[in-house]
Amino acid sequence: MNKVKTKDGVEIFYKDWGKGQPIVFSHGWPLSADDWDAQMMFFVTRGFRVIAHDRRGHGRSTQTSDGHDMDHYADDLAAVTTHLDLKNAVHVGHSTGGGEVVHYLARHGESRVAKAAIISAVPPLMVKTAANPGGLPKEVFDNFQAQVATNRAQFYRDVPAGPFYGFNRPGAKPSEGIIQNWWRQGMMGGAKAHYDGIVAFSQT
Repeated sequence: MNKVKTKDGVEIFYKDWGKGQPIVFSHGWPLSADDWDAQMMFFVTRGFRVIAHDRRGHGRSTQTSDGHDMDHYADDLAAVTTHLDLKNAVHVGHSTGGGEVVHYLARHGESRVAKAAIISAVPPLMVKTAANPGGLPKEVFDNFQAQVATNRAQFYRDVPAGPFYGFNRPGAKPSEGIIQNWWRQGMMGGAKAHYDGIVAFSQT
């Protein structure tokens, strides 16, 4: 199993397939590198090297109690890119992963980066504040935390079955495989990491 140890001792799992220009994928909350399998297969069969990691506390990475914030996420990504000596890389971040990529560029610069694609990402801010009146009320994220703390198994079933993939829309045809895969990835991670991560993706 491929892992790199960060400067604070956390082991970060990563997938590394193929050869060619590297594409680095950063996943959303509360998922894992597995969420990118379809995209990784698409690009690896077209001559690219594809890399995806499990964020700390997620998937197969260490379920640490600490460090569930954007700066640590960015530094963990840097640990992976440095360990693999990636150059001229394209970074792709979805949701929380988009925030991770933005913080990575801000903290570690662009010397290893060719391009970055930020998809449905959290920057600049999700929570509603005086400076961000179009954000969501903090109570929304408080409710997320309450559900993670009390019954995340059910919460991780309800989210993909409803709004996450739009399966709650009229005429939608829910995919049980997609729903179960989302649930599986979520339950692989640590509840503490997911609980703290809600603050990370909503307030930074």
